Amino acid sequence: MSHLATAKAMIAAYNAQDVDTYVSFMTEDACEAAYRGAVVREGREGTRKGLAEAFAKWPHNKAEIRDAQEIGNYVLMREHVTRGQASDGSPLVAPFDVVAVYTFEGALCARVEFIR
Repeated sequence: MSHLATAKAMIAAYNAQDVDTYVSFMTEDACEAAYRGAVVREGREGTRKGLAEAFAKWPHNKAEIRDAQEIGNYVLMREHVTRGQASDGSPLVAPFDVVAVYTFEGALCARVEFIR
């Protein structure tokens, strides 16, 4: 499977809120982070836990791929994210766009950085 196909499969799992499938595409020590900034989810287990919490709060959360390209060990995707109503009654989050940079080590994703 190409890196681009893997990243798209990750988004499909994300949209299905299937955290186990999502993290199965990641290395054990993978992380999600702000671009060139703080890590927000560390390791496969930290990512699983963080996404499960996010999906519990935003059960209608979705990411639509607007553009995607593979460059060597990287996949760049422009994603349009909608959260929907939060389950905890917190204010509605306006839809937003991010550029996500997926970094691969071998066949697995080692890091996802978000530019927002």
